[in-house]
Amino acid sequence: MQNTYLKYLSIFFVFFVISLQPTYSQENRNPITIADSLFNQKQYTEALAQYEKILVNQQQYSPSMLLKMAFIKEGLRDYTGTMYYLHLYYSKTPNRAVLRKMEDLAQSHQLTGYEYSDLQFFKTQFNKFYLHLLEGMLLLAVVIITLTTFRRKNKPISNNFKIGFTLYLAFIFYYINFLDFGQEGIIRYNRIPVMSAPSAGATWLATANQGHKLKLTGEKDIWYEVQWKNQRAYIRKQNILVLP
Repeated sequence: MQNTYLKYLSIFFVFFVISLQPTYSQENRNPITIADSLFNQKQYTEALAQYEKILVNQQQYSPSMLLKMAFIKEGLRDYTGTMYYLHLYYSKTPNRAVLRKMEDLAQSHQLTGYEYSDLQFFKTQFNKFYLHLLEGMLLLAVVIITLTTFRRKNKPISNNFKIGFTLYLAFIFYYINFLDFGQEGIIRYNRIPVMSAPSAGATWLATANQGHKLKLTGEKDIWYEVQWKNQRAYIRKQNILVLP
């Protein structure tokens, strides 16, 4: 009797688990499905709200989702958002078509900072494979240490090898801690004051509108130090959207 009871209990448990799986999967699919459905129905602002919720809460996105978000932002004339999502797409899926799109938008709306070169393309490719390169270098270091440990039993290690391997480890340390191609940001709003120093009482240099991309060269308190028309300037952090 007890065996029969356990048998039925096991069957019930299996069916219970199976019944949960579709619900769980459907729940995971719901946000993006809802957002895509709204986008296809041309309910763009509602779709954007769903996409942004997915991006913020789940920290997940697909290339097509980013392009849709950029499309909606462009329609709303929010060029900061447009450029941000295009940049995010480009940082994960580098291609020159997106670069041309950003350049065309920048020229059409007189936005600065979007002049791309082969060096920029290389930087993006490098950032994309940064972790893979680091993993490869660390793996090689482990292999070298392992082989050296076995080899030193039969043959002493030369000074040249020691120096070379030390330099290799130093490069890995530099790669992890100091290698940086610099940060960039996009101005969030219109009529943003660009100051000569990190102070509200400093000399006013210009008034900038949203969408311009700037190099961030430092920060101090509530200010970012930026490159503005080949000179050092300062803009409040709340007015800058930092690019990943």
